[in-house]
Amino acid sequence: MFDNLSEKLEGALKSITGKGRIDELNIAETIREIRRALLDADVNYQVAREVTERIKDETVGQKVLSSVSPGQQLIKIVYDELVDLLGTNQEPIQFSQKPPTVILVAGLQGSGKTTFCSKLALHLKSQGKSPMLAAADVYRPAAVDQLETLAASIDVPVFSIRKDGNVVKDAVNVAREAVTAARKATRDVLIVDTAGRMHVDEEMMHEVEAIRDSISPDEILFVVDSMTGQDAVNTAKEFNDRLNFDGVVLTKLDGDTRGGAALSIRSVVQKPIKFASTGEKLEALSAFYPDRMAQRILGMGDVVSFVEKAQEQFDEKQAEKLRKKISTEKFDLEDFYDQLQRIKKMGPMKDLVGMIPGIGRKLNDLEVDEDAFKHIEAIIQSMTTDERSRPEIINGSRRKRIAAGSGVEVRDVNQLLKQFKDMRKMMKTMTKMLGKGRGIDPSTFLSPN
Repeated sequence: MFDNLSEKLEGALKSITGKGRIDELNIAETIREIRRALLDADVNYQVAREVTERIKDETVGQKVLSSVSPGQQLIKIVYDELVDLLGTNQEPIQFSQKPPTVILVAGLQGSGKTTFCSKLALHLKSQGKSPMLAAADVYRPAAVDQLETLAASIDVPVFSIRKDGNVVKDAVNVAREAVTAARKATRDVLIVDTAGRMHVDEEMMHEVEAIRDSISPDEILFVVDSMTGQDAVNTAKEFNDRLNFDGVVLTKLDGDTRGGAALSIRSVVQKPIKFASTGEKLEALSAFYPDRMAQRILGMGDVVSFVEKAQEQFDEKQAEKLRKKISTEKFDLEDFYDQLQRIKKMGPMKDLVGMIPGIGRKLNDLEVDEDAFKHIEAIIQSMTTDERSRPEIINGSRRKRIAAGSGVEVRDVNQLLKQFKDMRKMMKTMTKMLGKGRGIDPSTFLSPN
């Protein structure tokens, strides 16, 4: 995500490093490079021109503070412009005072609408909400089945209308009756998944307008595939002209995208980006923070988001319980397995590492194996409960059985047991060094290698 843009912006900003003062002469080439970087990233031409003009106006003639270099000062100016371009503040969903809050989700086919609806349901459920989904995409083959399958995995109900086993192709009625059903079931949020088309057409637009008029949604979210570049911006403009939506959802930000849609869309339609989606896992959805995204684009990392993701999976009570286990050498393979699952729920590994300042761009050419933990999980799952709690009893014959059961070699089992033994020893030492009065996050020591 934005790797190419980040690299080119870094190159552009380097040209001013070491200068004693920023002036029109030494800033001209830097501004040209910044504009070129934005255009290469598929940012709308008018947006790129306006942004670089503002950077130039803000930069030229500025007195360089004694505490910072010209390069640092320019980075700050570019950062401020990116934040302004992306929306300044995080814009949350506006919930209705009279439940249910109705959220209408629209977009083109293939943009990830149905998956996003399920992700949003899980996201809201984690915040204490009680969501319901409405299957108003009645045309795409198996769309209703897909929504029901995804919803079942997160234990969220889906409202749909079938007759004789077949989906009734009346999206407006589905949406209208879904509101009544959500109210009767005391669900405080209703998320309505609507049909998309391969391209914007009148039939689709009329239908989604009819749904809007029928249910008067509290929020209308437009889902856009960020890999479609300027087409995404053009589509967003057409939908906004017809629906006047409240916010944008960017999907597939983990793909091979140049990022231009994300940087252009808010400026063109003047509507906030509310959510960003990465990956297929239902946990891979986060609120969109313009300042954090600008930091990541400029290679500053995103420590705040990293900590928030960690806090969702690890709490103080769990950390204290594990600290006691570590200090008494009772931390076993069952605990280790549990921590692996928590780390996996934090999101794609490359995405997490990219949040660490100074590391993101260094991973551009590095393939981070998202399945790096799978062989470890398979080995632990092939153990008995007794073996997990007392790994020291795992002798030669047990190792052969575990290897056969997990589809790995005996040497892989040996390596895991040795690494776990070394890790447990190191964790105990670190706990003693930190003192009994201070907690320690065991996830710090977990590594697929």
